Amino acid sequence: MINPNPCSCVSDIARSFTRFVRDGQTESELYQTSLMSALIDGVYDGDMTIEELLKHGDFGLGTFNELDGELVAFDSEVHQLREDGSARAVSPDQKTPFAVVTHFRPTMFGSLNEPRTKHEVQAVIDELIGSPNVFCAFRIDGQFSRVETRTVPRQTLPYRPMLQAIERQPIFAFEETSGTLVGFRCPEYVQGINVAGFHVHFITDDRKGGGHVLDYRLIEGKVEVARISRLRIDLPKTDHFERATLHSEDMASAIEAAEG
Repeated sequence: MINPNPCSCVSDIARSFTRFVRDGQTESELYQTSLMSALIDGVYDGDMTIEELLKHGDFGLGTFNELDGELVAFDSEVHQLREDGSARAVSPDQKTPFAVVTHFRPTMFGSLNEPRTKHEVQAVIDELIGSPNVFCAFRIDGQFSRVETRTVPRQTLPYRPMLQAIERQPIFAFEETSGTLVGFRCPEYVQGINVAGFHVHFITDDRKGGGHVLDYRLIEGKVEVARISRLRIDLPKTDHFERATLHSEDMASAIEAAEG
């Protein structure tokens, strides 16, 4: 019989984390440009530059115009994870059609010192947050026996919807590697606005590779988590966005298929 709890010691692990509250701390805010449903419908060009994005947060993920790879940001640095599995620093004038960032202020800190699957790590984060109705941002710096990623290839006009664009997306496996996971956990009620559940990007310590995370196995790592209860969204001012189909009966399944 399969244990419904992937790690029987989740509560014990969560209790081992240090919780730190800053006096007078401004409530963390999740800032988002555009909607996930717009990206699913093929709105791949935005008007927000990386320089402008960093004014709203120093930590996050997203993509680039023309759906040209994955975006990962932390420590106020932004990298582009490309379709060949490589990574490179971005220029301030590059633009994004969809990104989610925050000024990362973790209040929960701990270490995972034994091997954990992706689902076991997620269970610990769920336990730390407590409620499924609030957002959280998390960062994991660690050693991994394997990280499986994918990166959407750059698109050209006329743009195809994302489910068609990812039909031949390359998948990479980083074996015995060290690096950083940057992620958000969003409530189910924002599916279509954002990605419900866990959305995570990975970059190696040498900043040479990474991508959108499909699966991983952590050997050991340091975990930082921040609860977020404010959401701000700026919508694109483009004709393509205004014409897009932003809701459909199968939107949730389309996002699940696109995000893996």
